[in-house]
Amino acid sequence: MNTFLLLLVGTPILEIYLFIKIGSQIGVFNTISLIFITAFIGVIYARYEGFNTLKSAMSQLVKNELPIYEIISGAALAFAALLLIIPGFATDILGLLIIFPLTRKLFFKKISTKYSRNNHKKEDFINGEFEDIDEDDERKF
Repeated sequence: MNTFLLLLVGTPILEIYLFIKIGSQIGVFNTISLIFITAFIGVIYARYEGFNTLKSAMSQLVKNELPIYEIISGAALAFAALLLIIPGFATDILGLLIIFPLTRKLFFKKISTKYSRNNHKKEDFINGEFEDIDEDDERKF
């Protein structure tokens, strides 16, 4: 089954399940308050980390270096802020994990090693031979 379709259907089911379980433990008002509080605090912290990332990117540019990590980190922070705005506990937890620099670096390291260019096997390449053709040989064809 397509992973995107599974996430699209599975995420709301998980969120509803968590709403019911947590709401039965702490009450409806506290559950709704907790959702708004995590969204508010998460967006504020995402903004703070976004400014830190922007400042780091500017220092990289001053050194005439390409701020690749900062660009990827900024995109991840925007995604994390979106996850925090979406109501739900699972999306809030994932968003908070992405916002914190330590866990964000762990995610990046895991993804970069998975999709690294050095992980290609020798079967991924096609070996072949070539021969230079002179202009005189081309006229014969």
